Amino acid sequence: MAMRFRASIALLLFLSACATSTPTPGTRGTRSQRLTNLERAAKLPWADDGRCVVREASQPWPVLVERCYQALDHDRIEFHDTTGSCAVASAGAGAMGVGLCVLVAPEIVVGAVIVLGVVVVGVAIKEALDAYELRHAYPEEAGTSRGTKVASREAEAQRKPKLKPEPAGQDQQPPVPPVPVDQTGRASCEPVPVPHAGEDDPHNECADKFPPNRYPGMDVLVGGVRFDALQVGVRVLWEIKTHQFDSYNKFIRRREIEKELAQIEKEQDAAAACGYGYVVGVSTQAHKDALLEATPLLDVVVTGCKR
Repeated sequence: MAMRFRASIALLLFLSACATSTPTPGTRGTRSQRLTNLERAAKLPWADDGRCVVREASQPWPVLVERCYQALDHDRIEFHDTTGSCAVASAGAGAMGVGLCVLVAPEIVVGAVIVLGVVVVGVAIKEALDAYELRHAYPEEAGTSRGTKVASREAEAQRKPKLKPEPAGQDQQPPVPPVPVDQTGRASCEPVPVPHAGEDDPHNECADKFPPNRYPGMDVLVGGVRFDALQVGVRVLWEIKTHQFDSYNKFIRRREIEKELAQIEKEQDAAAACGYGYVVGVSTQAHKDALLEATPLLDVVVTGCKR
């Protein structure tokens, strides 16, 4: 039965892929496909606020549907094979096969998909659409070199020689890419998702899952500053620390806190200027205690994330 089910799903995706036009090669085509998928998915009810859709939006629509089908709010949606075209393709797959077949069609036939109640666009989908619109509203704001300044964490370092020994497992932050600016020339307060900095998998996993992150797999630029996460459902930006702080000696701990405070001050200012809350997530209670000793009003949370 399981083999028949998988074969049926594969057949559905194959048939739908043949009926779907191939996107134009290149980045521009990929962006167009992503936007089209987001707009199409916005008309459906999602139990996960659309997070799966945002994650898979660059894939062809049939692939997105296959990967995110279970994230639909199935209590609020009904599928009807009004044309009979799904009867053969979904044989052995039951109701799920009919639903997949109906959804992956290039055009949805009237009456094939019935949503109960008003569809409120998922938070994650709305944020992704807003960010897309922001990046493409003005050509000069799309990250070109024309008058766009690059904000960099390295620029804020006062070119002092590094202290040795360097703490192991330190969260490195590469230069921040060009960010959108508003019509006054200032960095925009609209959140713009960008890929996680670096390849520190434990750190990135913590940033995605703990707040939880509105843009899984992404950092976010706000006010020209990169943050590790924008929390789902609220205007709160996060800085995540996964240092092995407890293993450092007193000298290294003191220097690490001094360096973190310079970064935190910049991020706090950007968050406050744009009307966002700001939280620092650390792995251990000792790290939290050290930060609060230096700045008692800081909002610090122990995540328990491991390296």
